Order: sequence, then structure tokens, then C-alpha cells
Amino acid sequence: MDYKTILVTLDESKACAPRLDVAVRLAQGFKAHLVGLFVMPLPFVPTFVAAEIPVEVIEAQSKAIRAAADRVEARFKDAASKAGVAAEWRRIEDEFVDPGSVAALHARYADLAIVGQSDPERAGEGPTLAEDVLFDSGCPVLVVPYAGRFPTVGERPVVAWNASREAARAVHDAMPILAKAKTVTILAANPKKGRGGHGDMPGADIALSLSRHGVKAEAESIYGSDIEVGDMILSRLADKGADMLVMGAYGHSRLRESIFGGVTLKLFREMTVPVLMSH
Repeated sequence: MDYKTILVTLDESKACAPRLDVAVRLAQGFKAHLVGLFVMPLPFVPTFVAAEIPVEVIEAQSKAIRAAADRVEARFKDAASKAGVAAEWRRIEDEFVDPGSVAALHARYADLAIVGQSDPERAGEGPTLAEDVLFDSGCPVLVVPYAGRFPTVGERPVVAWNASREAARAVHDAMPILAKAKTVTILAANPKKGRGGHGDMPGADIALSLSRHGVKAEAESIYGSDIEVGDMILSRLADKGADMLVMGAYGHSRLRESIFGGVTLKLFREMTVPVLMSH
């Protein structure tokens, strides 16, 4: 089954242009309906402060925010039109709006949500919009890195396979992309063999399953005792010239990973290619 509705969250940051480009190309490739979502928190001024601030100042701030939304809307519609993509623009504005909650709500009616990686320099300031959509929408999330350009996405994907429920979910959610890929690498990092692990040949079972869908998949394992799994995956992505990573997210609780670290948190902060995550 292909993606027929793709949602992309948009803003006026420099990181938005590559994200929009990825969204338009995926929508074009799947002949999908593309929804552009712009969540616009308006200035909120408490009553006891409002009397001290001229009305003109508040109105000017609101006008600037709406002008920014207009610019993003024009870019979105222009990009979709040039690509021949059916597009829909949604602008949500409110004084008390929570962008993560709104994005998650709209993503529940999409087959794939595309969001941006948060600025890595601001990591640790609380749950990101990507995490909110991942946890609260029930929709797979494609996170586009904060920096870089991505001329291809999904031609040479790597699947980070640890035989978990989350990884299996991610593989199923990524199937439309995997089925079109030129090559797919199933990557098992420090796999545990035997019962309750990966079996005698780590990754072989999921590669065989994918082959029945016509996916050209090959399994490989990597080992390292003195390097984090996240770093091992990032290094292998570079070695393979991969243009996408597919992975299950948060096998442990989000709180536990934020305290002790984890692969999901590592990839959220240091991703180098778009990452399709499922939870």
C-alpha cells in the first residue's frame, strides 16, 4: 500500500526548504495528496501587562507572524504546483496553541508525517515536535535533518534492525519506500543470537520477509564494544552512502533515554540523513 496522504509541518526557518523539497518529491513519487501545516502561536499578553503595552505593538507582532505564514504558504503552493502535486494548505493560529499537539492531531489522518529535526544546539529543552507527533499521532514520522540537502530519499535506505516490536513497526510503515528502493541494507548492531534474539543469522528473517514483497534487501551485522550503537549506525550510514534510515523509536521510556541516553536520542540529535521512525 502506498502513502496517499502526506503531511509536512512548515515554518520560516532555514531548515524548512529542504524539508519541503523532500515532502514534495515523496508526494510526487507516490501521487499522494500533500498537506502543508503551519501552526502559528499568536502573541499572548496577560491582562495585567496589556495595559502597559501599546496596542500598536501587539498588532505589529501579530501582523509580522501572519506575513511569515503568507510567505511560507506561497512557497508551499508554488513548489507543489511546479511538481504537479495535489496540495492542501492548513494554517492554525491561536494564542494558546501547542504546535506539537496540533501537528499530532493532523498527522492522525495522514499515512506519513514529515517534520524537521529540532536545532541540535537547543537539544534537551523538552520534548520536540517530532517526538510529540511520534508518540501521539499513531503515524510514522520522517524526520528531516536540521542541516543539509537531500537530493534523494529512500533509494538506498538502511534499516536499523534490533528485532524489537518498534523496529518491526518501522519496517511495515516504511514498506512503500522500501519497495521502491534500489537497495536496502538490514543493519544489526551488536546482535544477540539464539532464542529471544536475532536467530543464527541476524537480520536474515526480516530480509527474507521483505524479499517476498519484492524488496532487494541484504543483511549485515556490525560489532563494537568500545563505541555506542548510535555512533556505529551513523558511521555505517556514511560508509554505505545511505540516503535514509528506518528505525523503531524509544524501546525504553522517553524519560529513561533522556537520563541515561539511547539510540533514539542519539539519532534525534545527530542525524545526517532523513530518518523514518515508528513507535
